[in-house]
Amino acid sequence: MELLPQMKSEATINFDIFKPEPLLIVISGLSGVGKDTVLRELKERQLPFYFVVTATSRPPREDEREGVDYFFVSREAFESMIAGDELIEHAIVYNQYKGIPRRQIDHALASGKDVVLRVDVQGAERIRDLYPSAVLIFLIPATREEWLNRLQSRQTETLEDFQVRTDTARRELSKLNLFDYIVVNRDQKLQTTVHEIMCIIEAEHHRVRHKSIRDE
Repeated sequence: MELLPQMKSEATINFDIFKPEPLLIVISGLSGVGKDTVLRELKERQLPFYFVVTATSRPPREDEREGVDYFFVSREAFESMIAGDELIEHAIVYNQYKGIPRRQIDHALASGKDVVLRVDVQGAERIRDLYPSAVLIFLIPATREEWLNRLQSRQTETLEDFQVRTDTARRELSKLNLFDYIVVNRDQKLQTTVHEIMCIIEAEHHRVRHKSIRDE
């Protein structure tokens, strides 16, 4: 009967080490695969995530909102941000600048929440270098036909744009080994896509090897 009190006095178990740490979740994928739509659905579910907003020099599309979908800035302002080292990464994508403001990442990592951000493959490579334990998810369409139909539905693509995006898609698909997960975003199956992403996040929170991104 005295064994339990003796064990308590000789050893203390710290169960705090088993509490899940916040994740840095990167959503990437081909142009037109539906990254923005997936991000909007995640936001609409009012999940306890911190969503990082990317800056871009391209003009907004009809359904996009400043500070929600992107920070829309002029090319000159973006180049000023580059010169001032205000971006954690940036690249020219389809002849327009895109990048992640450093202050966004700083605020996100200080929030204690899971952090979700959307980048292209170049950006994902940079994030992998800076945060090795980030969870990188690549979205692909179910078929080539679905992908082309999505691009055409924008009604903003010229023949030259299609060629550029096709060439870029071929290069991006050659780098799939950079990513931890591939999720197929099928037409009319948005809820399934988001559910699969949520399952990935839940599983990552239970990985023993996971360490806090704040320690890197």
